[in-house]
Amino acid sequence: MRMSFGDKPIGTHQEMVDFLRAAVDRGVTFFDTAEVYGPFTNELLVGEALQPVRDQVVIATKFGFKPDAEGKVSPVNGYDSRPERIRQVADESLQRLRVDAIDLFYQHRPDPEVPIEEVAGTVKELIAAGKVKHFGLSESDAATIRRAHAVQPVAAIQSEYSLWWRNVEAEVLPTCEELGIGFVPYSPLGRGFLTGKIDETSVFDSSDIRSRNPRFTQEALRANHALIDLLQRIAAEENATPAQIALAWLLAQKPWIVPIPGSRKLERLDENLGATSVELTSDDVTQIGYALDAITIVGDRY
Repeated sequence: MRMSFGDKPIGTHQEMVDFLRAAVDRGVTFFDTAEVYGPFTNELLVGEALQPVRDQVVIATKFGFKPDAEGKVSPVNGYDSRPERIRQVADESLQRLRVDAIDLFYQHRPDPEVPIEEVAGTVKELIAAGKVKHFGLSESDAATIRRAHAVQPVAAIQSEYSLWWRNVEAEVLPTCEELGIGFVPYSPLGRGFLTGKIDETSVFDSSDIRSRNPRFTQEALRANHALIDLLQRIAAEENATPAQIALAWLLAQKPWIVPIPGSRKLERLDENLGATSVELTSDDVTQIGYALDAITIVGDRY
């Protein structure tokens, strides 16, 4: 997302193409995009970068936001998961991604105006037509997941999940486990906070979504630093970085949880991939849980 949307892109288009291909060379196989990122430019980037290695990767994209009068989609326009819109997005995403079928097609956000059964049924038709392989939902609650799954099996749920946002643990993760659905945490590094490189002195450009995020005010950053202190202490014991501990904690939860940290620099990509070598024991995870319970996170996530 952040190669095309959210704050100032880092690097040129060709540098990002090269970066994505370097990720594949390092063993990354799962890439996440959406029509709204840009809009459209991120799918074009992903399509160009991954076309030569299409048989080695899984590509996820999303539908669900409304286009404006010029045809550009944006979260500020509201939701649109009407069947005709889903079919249109699928056809256009197929072209931009340069693929014959979309591996994983998420509803980006629930649309209160369209029953989830209708959404699931439309994607079921796209799967039958060979345009989509798997159906996913993003930021849906447990009841919605069950209703969708009854019409078309849901392959994956994507929602925010990290050491500083754990709401999905109450109902969504148990539902995924019961129904055999994978879970994809976005913002697994807390939009960069869990790397330990952000503190109350950090300043964000107006184009950076964190400049408007309640959790990134000076007061919240100061209050939430107790979590970074915890991560740094564990990282020192494990000879790792705070970011690696944050990702390793997610990987240690369940084997069907696959976090998607966003990277735009090779050194950050390599650091994130290093989390797969950090083996937290069940006791480690329990102790981290106890420590988290004693920390009150300050600030809403949006």
